[in-house]
Amino acid sequence: MTAPRPVRTALAAASLALLVALAGCSGASSTPATTSASAQLPAPVIADLTEIDGTTVTVPVGGAVDLVGDDETFTDWTADIDDPEVVSFTPGKKDASASFNPGLTALSEGDSAVTLTNSSTGQKVEFEVEVTAKG
Repeated sequence: MTAPRPVRTALAAASLALLVALAGCSGASSTPATTSASAQLPAPVIADLTEIDGTTVTVPVGGAVDLVGDDETFTDWTADIDDPEVVSFTPGKKDASASFNPGLTALSEGDSAVTLTNSSTGQKVEFEVEVTAKG
């Protein structure tokens, strides 16, 4: 004897709902995701342009220095880098949807004097960058 059609339809719908609910719960892996240390980037070193003059900034190879503190003329900074094999400069820029501070990228272990000059304000800051081995 078979169940009446409305009962079969209700049972089929309930079974389908149960399967969907169980499938949603079982989709996650029980093994947590991991990333290797070599895939992780170091956090940037934040250096304020109004306070950096005469200091030493330490950053690991592959790391970055975010030069903050100038919200008005951040695109007008240029850099004179004593040893461009140790550190490189990226100028600030503004596009339609975002603003990017100027910054430095640590290329290899060593020390380099850096002089930043703002073409709009005439402000000049001089400091040392010490690039260390990856930690």
